[in-house]
Amino acid sequence: MTLPKPWRKTTQHLMPAHIADSGQELVVGQYNIYPAHDLGSGQIEAGFDALAQRLAGAGAVMIDGFPGVLWADFRERLDAALTVLDVCAHWVDVAVAMKPTAAIDALIAPFLGGDDPIFGYRFSGELADFFDASALQSIRPDPAATLNIVYGCGAALTGWEGVLVYVDAPKNEIQFRQRAGSVSCLGATQPLDPKPAYKRSYFVDWPAANRHKLALHKRIDWIVDGQRPDAITFAQGGALRAGLAQLATNCFRVRPWFEPGPWGGQWIRQHMPQLAQDVPNYAWSFELIVPENGLVFTSDGWLLEVSFDFLMHRDPRAIIGESADAFGYEFPIRFDFLDTFAGGNLSVQCHPRPDYIRKHFGELFTQDETYYILDAGPEARCYLGFQDDIDPAAFRAAVEESFRCATPVDVERFVQVHPARKHDLFLIPNGTIHCSGVDNLVLEISATPYIFTFKMYDWMRLDLDGRPRPLNIDRAFENLYFDRKGARIQAEFISKPYVLASGSGWELIHQPTHRNHFYDVHRYRLTGSVEVQTGDSCHVLSLVEGKSVLLETANGARQRFHYAETFVVPAAAGAYRLTSEDGSEIHVVKAFVKPRSEWVEGVTA
Repeated sequence: MTLPKPWRKTTQHLMPAHIADSGQELVVGQYNIYPAHDLGSGQIEAGFDALAQRLAGAGAVMIDGFPGVLWADFRERLDAALTVLDVCAHWVDVAVAMKPTAAIDALIAPFLGGDDPIFGYRFSGELADFFDASALQSIRPDPAATLNIVYGCGAALTGWEGVLVYVDAPKNEIQFRQRAGSVSCLGATQPLDPKPAYKRSYFVDWPAANRHKLALHKRIDWIVDGQRPDAITFAQGGALRAGLAQLATNCFRVRPWFEPGPWGGQWIRQHMPQLAQDVPNYAWSFELIVPENGLVFTSDGWLLEVSFDFLMHRDPRAIIGESADAFGYEFPIRFDFLDTFAGGNLSVQCHPRPDYIRKHFGELFTQDETYYILDAGPEARCYLGFQDDIDPAAFRAAVEESFRCATPVDVERFVQVHPARKHDLFLIPNGTIHCSGVDNLVLEISATPYIFTFKMYDWMRLDLDGRPRPLNIDRAFENLYFDRKGARIQAEFISKPYVLASGSGWELIHQPTHRNHFYDVHRYRLTGSVEVQTGDSCHVLSLVEGKSVLLETANGARQRFHYAETFVVPAAAGAYRLTSEDGSEIHVVKAFVKPRSEWVEGVTA
């Protein structure tokens, strides 16, 4: 086959096609790295031979999919399986209808941010903009062929009457392929270096492909999980849509993924031994960063992953409730882990103000964060807010000199340092200087945007490839609030928890967020059960203390979640119950969107 070697560059395990092949038994209380939702028996099939049997008599087939699919290898494997069935297919690569490279480069140039190594502007066009309309129309089925197949990202733009297949690929796997140079961005003739490839994907390819996927959602006949080139799994589009409907009214957990980083620690690796251990550390866990996470379905042990977008495209109001009027198809809340145990401080940083992120990057809302301390060492600290005597000019001079001359900055001269303890919540609305110190396991509860970090000082650290990490001093100083300083930080930017309600076997603790946050945070302390109403808002939860929690929804779902797992109850679930099954004390954090009447002006465009 034409599979490039290497075709992915990572030591992270590839999710198996069947749970029996994972080599990992789920232990009660142990974090599950492959959470899956049951579609019922007989709903997922596996292998190119099975797919060929499903398509052999279709007459005309469009095989569309996400950028990052290994299309040449996919075609070769499916064609070989069809040949075994004595079916000679007429294949057309939809890429032949793409505009010339120069035209595509001109189309996307305004969205790539020039020579900025990280940031661009969200592409405002459509996938069809990459194609010549007349060339698309000229791709027609061959009347002499038994089976006609047009394939590639955008194949459905040909408008054929026939079966529609969609090949999906997880975004973490796309990035591993980009690092190996085995895939190209939309309209690119050659693979790009990994960082430019990610920037182009985030700002151009993924927005265009997601809009296209939304248009196809109800029409897809077969959905294919293409993350394992030699071991695909697939299901009927109707079965997938039925599974999504179940999730939308009950509960779900996305598949997390994990990455090492220059400041990363050892907590994740020690607490999740089923992860690959041949990495220096784990810095991040993408617990619920849904622009990159996927949902896994299972049937008879077979596993099929689809991107989270499919769930939002079905009915955003069912998932996020009232706030769908503001966020549309974008899921508003993010949960992720930042691990600095035996690692390093994060970079000294801030995030863009709402008008800045809209004007410069095309985002709908900004990266307002909180740091929930899930675990901490005895000397753990958090950097947050300026010292009372901050001199902005002196601070800028210090970080710029450090950048030019590789000299250390006395950060504590300018930035406050606070002890970090388990269950603390540090409030980091946009424009606030901050970073986690060493020996924290931070559960970052945030608005969903996740790459818009303006680094001012990175402790003169190199990345894992031995290169200096890029800083964003100019952008940071365009967004910092220097009046967030002195006694105001303790009073306004460190949450003051209090008991909001209680009952037999439960206590609800409010950990208030900042007035600029559109989301709020509660924590349940349980030895028994508590009944919770969603209140027309999506609830994002995590078990932050204890071995397990039982979740039961009003619609009949019953699922156990383990320590450090993040799970979601959609608005349409209406109500649910949380239970400590053995009567031991457990703690569950809950984040949810505040009622619209409590939002400050300018949260969204």
